[in-house]
Amino acid sequence: MSDLVTRVADAVGIDAALAEKAIGMMLGFLQREAADGPVAKMIEAIPGASDLVAKYNGEGSGGGGGLLGGLLSAVGAGGGVMALGQQLMSQGLGMGEITGLAKETIAVAREHAGSDVVDEVVASVPGLSQFV
Repeated sequence: MSDLVTRVADAVGIDAALAEKAIGMMLGFLQREAADGPVAKMIEAIPGASDLVAKYNGEGSGGGGGLLGGLLSAVGAGGGVMALGQQLMSQGLGMGEITGLAKETIAVAREHAGSDVVDEVVASVPGLSQFV
């Protein structure tokens, strides 16, 4: 279990297996949605992050994000952050836990990749800044 998973699980108060899956889903989302250069630097800088992305990227995304994802896609929003939130909720996480997960993961990312890189990643994903 990586330091990232342990730290996030402890900070959010969730079990390590769920934290691992949720972090992998979130980083996989960022890999798909954020600016390529900065997100690649960020994921490579965090020990164990690449493995989590490889293991959980796309997990829970079957069906295109469910009803909400479908509606957002229909109006051209593509699901984005809201679809990720719905996928994480389907894993049993509440909104407070998802926000804690995002904030703690981004804090770890800043320590390893630096604020400039992480700020570029966050700025490149519409709506993400309100959660981190």
